Amino acid sequence: MRNLLTGLLGLAAICGASFVYADDAKYTIKQVMKEAMKGGLCAKVAKGEGTKEDKEKLVAMFTAMGQNTPPKGDKEEWEKLCKKLVEEAKAAQKAEGKSAIKSANCKACHDKFKG
Repeated sequence: MRNLLTGLLGLAAICGASFVYADDAKYTIKQVMKEAMKGGLCAKVAKGEGTKEDKEKLVAMFTAMGQNTPPKGDKEEWEKLCKKLVEEAKAAQKAEGKSAIKSANCKACHDKFKG
């Protein structure tokens, strides 16, 4: 009985910790902008020149970006835009050759969300 209680408490602690850290994004908005946009990762993948790892990283970066809060603007609109970016990056991940990532529009995004 004592072992069962100890096991359940340990499991509860692990589950509780996962809820605390669930909101932590793997990349910040600044990191995504620096590497995916300015660094050319997004363009490389869209041109069909990205490796499997490049494509996976772009999906992960756009996913993490949506988990962050934008400096200004509507959070729901931000999440919709990031979701669209993730969908387009996933399509590029599956595509052989070029694949448009149309939502990666710097000016449109910066006008609404950049602080």
